[in-house]
Order: sequence, then C-alpha cells, then structure tokens
Amino acid sequence: MQTDPFPLSADLLRRILDDEFSDRFVCELVWQRLGYRPESAGQPWSAGPQTPQEWAEAYPLAPELIAERPASVRLTRSIAAPYKQLLKEQLGFAGYRIGELHPRRTRRATAVNWLLAWLAGCGEPLPQNGALPQQPGAL
Repeated sequence: MQTDPFPLSADLLRRILDDEFSDRFVCELVWQRLGYRPESAGQPWSAGPQTPQEWAEAYPLAPELIAERPASVRLTRSIAAPYKQLLKEQLGFAGYRIGELHPRRTRRATAVNWLLAWLAGCGEPLPQNGALPQQPGAL
C-alpha cells in the first residue's frame, strides 16, 4: 500500500462527519483502503490486486460512495457486525439531528464507520490527532 498523506485519526473522522472535507476526499480515503489506485494523477481510480474480488467485479472503477446509493449500501453491508457501533463507541457520534439528516450526510457517516471498521480489522488504534489537509473545503 502506498503512503497515506492523511492517516486516519479521530480528528480527521469527526471533521468528515462535520462536512469539512469534500465527498471526493472521503471517497479517496475509502478507495485507497479498498485497493483502488489511479493510473496517474487526475485519472479515474481502478481496482487493483488488493481490491476485494466482490468490489472489483461490481466496480472495476472506484464508485462514488457518497453520491451512489448502491455503492454506499455495499459499503454498509461490508462492515462486520462487531464493528457496526464504532461511530458511537470511538467517536461518541450519536447521529445527526433531524434537520441535518439527508442521504449525503448519512453516506458520509457510513464511510466513516467503514474506515473505523477497516482500522479495527487491521488491529490498529485510532489516534486522536493526525495530519489534516491545509484547506479542507478545497479537497
């Protein structure tokens, strides 16, 4: 796996939940961990040898996880049962208020929960702080 310029941290994931980063940035965090890679800068991300077979077959090109409901549903279903409550357990996230609740935000929460599950599945702790993009809204 290539070096991740934005390793996962509680601060980064909370900011994703607070909608401080672009959907594309969130997708790239997940894509990288699913084994997708861009052919070169600015190119679409394609399934690679590390991409789980069921993902590579369903999505040879990395899916827009926030914009596409079927991809988000697949992401939700891929979270193992012991990790379904990590948003609450590790980030204290109780969900969005009624006025904040819409599909895009819900899918971002799904992506964050998946990232937490991925980290837990690797046996890695979640650090509180880590590298953050300089201009979050620009990503």
